[in-house]
Amino acid sequence: MHEESELVTGEAVVLDLRVAKLASRALAMALDVLVQLALLVGAIFALTIAVPADDEALALTLVLVFLVLIMVGYPVLFETLSRGRSLGKMAVGLRVVRVDGGPIRFRHALVRGLAGFVVDFWTLGLFGAVAVIVSLCSSDGRRVGDFLAGTLVVRERVPESTGYPAIGMPPGLEGWAAQLDLTRLPDDLALASRQFLARFSELRPEASHALGWGLAQQVGNALGTAVPPGVPPWAFLAAVLAERRRRDHARAFQAYTARVEAARGQVGVGQAGYPQAGFGQAGYAAGGPFGDPAAGQPHAGWAQPQAAAGVLQGGSAQPQAGWSSPQVSSAEPQAGSGVPQAGAGQPQAGAAEPSPRSAAETYPPTPPSGTAVENPFTPPS
Repeated sequence: MHEESELVTGEAVVLDLRVAKLASRALAMALDVLVQLALLVGAIFALTIAVPADDEALALTLVLVFLVLIMVGYPVLFETLSRGRSLGKMAVGLRVVRVDGGPIRFRHALVRGLAGFVVDFWTLGLFGAVAVIVSLCSSDGRRVGDFLAGTLVVRERVPESTGYPAIGMPPGLEGWAAQLDLTRLPDDLALASRQFLARFSELRPEASHALGWGLAQQVGNALGTAVPPGVPPWAFLAAVLAERRRRDHARAFQAYTARVEAARGQVGVGQAGYPQAGFGQAGYAAGGPFGDPAAGQPHAGWAQPQAAAGVLQGGSAQPQAGWSSPQVSSAEPQAGSGVPQAGAGQPQAGAAEPSPRSAAETYPPTPPSGTAVENPFTPPS
């Protein structure tokens, strides 16, 4: 079971922080004390060489100054420069943060350092007894210095999150969700709904029901619609979020298509590995991630693949508008198809299919597989 903080920021966002408990903090403190003792021994050795032996008052004064600088200045300096980490905390994987989750500053580190030297550990702390007792009594493992400075020690090395699972559309709500005006849904409310659905199985039934209805009412008020009768709150929220994601994907794909077409217009047909517009590009099938479910057809600008490369078979789908291809079993060419007129190599009536040469001349070849194509950016996943 993981211990997590229950802190809330000023924007009413619950922080999901792994607080550091007594054992990990004690290990980090022990490492810091070893470093401080090594620095203190080195300072005393340097003073014995630099200060005359007969001047005991000066030697005692310098020892006290170095003692305070090392015991107080060391944690203050490191926690200020590294945003809350001393050498011991770096080794254990801990960090000091503010209670609102932000990084600490010099004043926070100074208050923690002075309180640690005077109250928690050395002067009045009975070699750490006060810090241990206060930490055990605190739900977040905070000592006196943390309470005075408004700080909290958290763990940085936590298991990687797998992220929120993909939310699917509940059956039967596709048509209802397609009519919603989702531009009125705030991003923070959508994020709260997604977090609720991700933790739905971890909540108690009464807690999930109450929280789900509360979120469903907020989402319904924002969209100007009520929860459909007989639909549970989790299904209502899932339908809204799934439709929102579908529209975001459709907009991203349209922007990608526009960028590709713009790049083709700048580079030119047949240059930089770009094929001729509308040729050799297969569209997404109906119901795919970016298809148009209403029309059941791929988006505009994408052509259907032919049954055979360069030759139209009898009974196959007709070529797209704007293609230059002779019709099968037709004596007259299509208007504007680019087929030579009568007397100039026009195919005869009743011909089953064009000759290989005319097909090769009519259809420009697609780039060979493996040819590098310079796309303006990667399509959305």
